[in-house]
Amino acid sequence: MATAKKAAKKAPAKKAPAKKAAAKKAPAKKAAAKKAAPAKKAPAKKAAAKKAPAKKRTPSAAFMKAMTPSAALAAIIGDKALPRTEVTKKLWDYIKKNKLQDQAKKTMINADAKLREVLGKAQVSMFEMTKLISSHLK
Repeated sequence: MATAKKAAKKAPAKKAPAKKAAAKKAPAKKAAAKKAAPAKKAPAKKAAAKKAPAKKRTPSAAFMKAMTPSAALAAIIGDKALPRTEVTKKLWDYIKKNKLQDQAKKTMINADAKLREVLGKAQVSMFEMTKLISSHLK
Protein backbone atom coordinates (compact mmCIF):
# COMPACT_ATOMS: atom_id res chain seq x y z
CA MET A 1 0.00 0.00 0.00
CA ALA A 2 2.80 2.34 0.73
CA THR A 3 4.06 2.09 -2.82
CA ALA A 4 0.60 2.76 -4.22
CA LYS A 5 0.35 5.96 -2.17
CA LYS A 6 3.79 7.10 -3.36
CA ALA A 7 2.87 6.36 -6.99
CA ALA A 8 -0.36 8.33 -6.60
CA LYS A 9 1.51 11.28 -5.12
CA LYS A 10 4.21 11.27 -7.81
CA ALA A 11 1.85 11.13 -10.77
CA PRO A 12 0.07 14.43 -10.07
CA ALA A 13 3.38 16.08 -9.22
CA LYS A 14 4.78 15.24 -12.65
CA LYS A 15 1.71 16.55 -14.49
CA ALA A 16 1.77 19.92 -12.78
CA PRO A 17 5.24 20.96 -14.07
CA ALA A 18 4.26 19.83 -17.56
CA LYS A 19 1.30 22.24 -17.52
CA LYS A 20 3.52 25.07 -16.32
CA ALA A 21 5.99 24.42 -19.12
CA ALA A 22 3.18 24.53 -21.67
CA ALA A 23 1.90 27.74 -20.16
CA LYS A 24 5.36 29.30 -20.46
CA LYS A 25 5.70 28.32 -24.15
CA ALA A 26 2.51 30.07 -25.23
CA PRO A 27 3.65 33.58 -24.18
CA ALA A 28 7.02 32.94 -25.80
CA LYS A 29 5.30 32.33 -29.15
CA LYS A 30 3.37 35.57 -28.84
CA ALA A 31 6.55 37.46 -28.06
CA ALA A 32 8.26 35.93 -31.11
CA ALA A 33 5.34 36.92 -33.30
CA LYS A 34 5.54 40.51 -32.07
CA LYS A 35 9.28 40.65 -32.81
CA ALA A 36 8.84 39.29 -36.33
CA ALA A 37 6.32 41.97 -37.33
CA PRO A 38 8.69 44.97 -36.96
CA ALA A 39 11.42 43.09 -38.83
CA LYS A 40 9.18 42.91 -41.92
CA LYS A 41 8.54 46.65 -41.86
CA ALA A 42 12.23 47.61 -41.75
CA PRO A 43 13.19 46.37 -45.27
CA ALA A 44 10.19 48.17 -46.76
CA LYS A 45 11.52 51.48 -45.44
CA LYS A 46 14.99 50.80 -46.84
CA ALA A 47 13.59 49.98 -50.28
CA ALA A 48 11.65 53.24 -50.31
CA ALA A 49 14.77 55.16 -49.33
CA LYS A 50 16.78 53.67 -52.24
CA LYS A 51 14.20 54.77 -54.83
CA ALA A 52 14.28 58.42 -53.78
CA PRO A 53 17.83 59.42 -54.89
CA ALA A 54 17.46 58.12 -58.47
CA LYS A 55 19.16 60.67 -60.73
CA LYS A 56 19.30 60.80 -64.50
CA ARG A 57 22.72 59.84 -65.81
CA THR A 58 24.54 62.55 -67.73
CA PRO A 59 27.09 61.67 -70.44
CA SER A 60 30.74 62.38 -69.84
CA ALA A 61 32.08 65.50 -71.56
CA ALA A 62 35.11 63.56 -72.82
CA PHE A 63 32.93 61.20 -74.86
CA MET A 64 30.89 64.03 -76.31
CA LYS A 65 33.89 66.10 -77.48
CA ALA A 66 34.07 66.22 -81.29
CA MET A 67 37.17 64.44 -82.62
CA THR A 68 38.66 64.75 -86.11
CA PRO A 69 39.26 61.37 -87.80
CA SER A 70 42.46 60.47 -89.66
CA ALA A 71 42.43 60.06 -93.46
CA ALA A 72 42.13 56.26 -93.22
CA LEU A 73 39.23 56.46 -90.77
CA ALA A 74 37.59 59.29 -92.75
CA ALA A 75 37.32 56.93 -95.74
CA ILE A 76 34.96 54.79 -93.62
CA ILE A 77 32.96 57.23 -91.46
CA GLY A 78 33.37 60.57 -93.27
CA ASP A 79 35.61 63.56 -92.65
CA LYS A 80 33.37 65.47 -90.20
CA ALA A 81 34.44 65.90 -86.59
CA LEU A 82 32.33 63.53 -84.46
CA PRO A 83 32.18 62.44 -80.81
CA ARG A 84 33.66 59.03 -79.99
CA THR A 85 30.20 57.57 -79.52
CA GLU A 86 29.15 58.55 -83.04
CA VAL A 87 32.42 57.23 -84.51
CA THR A 88 31.73 53.82 -82.94
CA LYS A 89 28.13 53.83 -84.24
CA LYS A 90 29.26 54.66 -87.78
CA LEU A 91 31.90 51.93 -87.65
CA TRP A 92 29.28 49.38 -86.61
CA ASP A 93 27.03 50.55 -89.45
CA TYR A 94 29.93 49.95 -91.87
CA ILE A 95 30.68 46.52 -90.36
CA LYS A 96 27.06 45.40 -90.57
CA LYS A 97 26.54 46.83 -94.08
CA ASN A 98 29.57 44.93 -95.43
CA LYS A 99 28.92 41.81 -93.27
CA LEU A 100 32.35 41.92 -91.62
CA GLN A 101 31.26 40.39 -88.32
CA ASP A 102 32.51 36.81 -88.03
CA GLN A 103 29.62 34.32 -88.33
CA ALA A 104 31.16 31.65 -86.10
CA LYS A 105 32.34 33.95 -83.31
CA LYS A 106 30.26 37.13 -83.25
CA THR A 107 32.73 39.07 -81.07
CA MET A 108 35.34 39.08 -83.84
CA ILE A 109 35.48 41.54 -86.74
CA ASN A 110 36.99 40.46 -90.07
CA ALA A 111 38.61 43.56 -91.60
CA ASP A 112 38.34 44.38 -95.28
CA ALA A 113 40.93 46.54 -97.09
CA LYS A 114 39.65 49.90 -95.74
CA LEU A 115 39.20 48.65 -92.18
CA ARG A 116 42.59 46.89 -92.17
CA GLU A 117 44.28 50.30 -92.67
CA VAL A 118 42.61 51.58 -89.50
CA LEU A 119 42.86 48.49 -87.32
CA GLY A 120 46.21 47.16 -88.54
CA LYS A 121 45.06 43.52 -88.38
CA ALA A 122 42.98 41.15 -90.46
CA GLN A 123 40.77 40.17 -87.51
CA VAL A 124 40.18 41.98 -84.19
CA SER A 125 37.90 41.62 -81.20
CA MET A 126 35.01 44.07 -80.96
CA PHE A 127 36.37 45.11 -77.53
CA GLU A 128 39.82 45.80 -78.96
CA MET A 129 38.39 47.71 -81.93
CA THR A 130 37.62 50.94 -80.04
CA LYS A 131 41.10 50.92 -78.51
CA LEU A 132 42.71 50.69 -81.96
CA ILE A 133 40.48 53.42 -83.38
CA SER A 134 41.40 55.92 -80.66
CA SER A 135 44.81 56.42 -82.27
CA HIS A 136 43.03 57.65 -85.43
CA LEU A 137 41.14 60.42 -83.62
CA LYS A 138 42.51 63.87 -82.75
